[in-house]
Amino acid sequence: MNHPIVDIGVNLMHRSFHQDREQVVERAIANHVTPLILTGTSLRNSIEAARYSGRYVGKLYATAGVHPHDTKSCNEETITKLKELAALPQVVAIGECGLDYNRDFSPRDVQRKWFTEQIRLALELNMPLFLHEREAFSDFIAILKEHSVQKAVIHCFTGTQSELKTYLERGFYIGITGWICDERRGKHLRDLVRMIPPNRLMIETDAPFLTPRDLKEKPTDGRNEPAFLPHILQTVAGCIGRPAEEVAKATTETAAEFFGI
Repeated sequence: MNHPIVDIGVNLMHRSFHQDREQVVERAIANHVTPLILTGTSLRNSIEAARYSGRYVGKLYATAGVHPHDTKSCNEETITKLKELAALPQVVAIGECGLDYNRDFSPRDVQRKWFTEQIRLALELNMPLFLHEREAFSDFIAILKEHSVQKAVIHCFTGTQSELKTYLERGFYIGITGWICDERRGKHLRDLVRMIPPNRLMIETDAPFLTPRDLKEKPTDGRNEPAFLPHILQTVAGCIGRPAEEVAKATTETAAEFFGI
């Protein structure tokens, strides 16, 4: 398979990539996974992702945002600094932001406040949102509706059929990870992925997390990386019942249009 595919979610600044970050990018490109979009999960991490992706023009891009886990560290300056990052040409979305009631690493009211602030920033700058939701669907969708959000991708979707329907009805895009390769936890996703229109579907590794469970040659350290995205693509294509080349082309065009890359 030779069609390039975009990995819309890579945590490339994660410590597990400190030793071999350049090689990870090279392996991705060698496997036709290009460009990569690096996920910003905190202010510091977003600054690092923007700086690093600036070195690979056209090959790496970044998002700028604060993950719900990290919202407890937000202050008055956070949005100003995110706005500065968003002005850089390689920064293509606001996020990863949203709500996470599974871990509650930040108090829920704090999560809601800073999710709302980041939505306002994205709307002000006319930029897409890169979103995270875990066990917080009703509050999450209520905030998105309240602000009439239109351009957003639900990153690493693992939810229910009714949640997916709600997202699609609102015009949102859906990011599918290697979760779909897990025959235990991801079984329901294999059916749900058929509901996603080709022009709303994107794929991602969420590396170094969510290593596909059914990889033939598993990495010894268990670390996921963008070079494994073709494996996820094959699984998605198999579930949809369409050729991998076709799904590669569609997801890449969708990502290019969504992120403006």
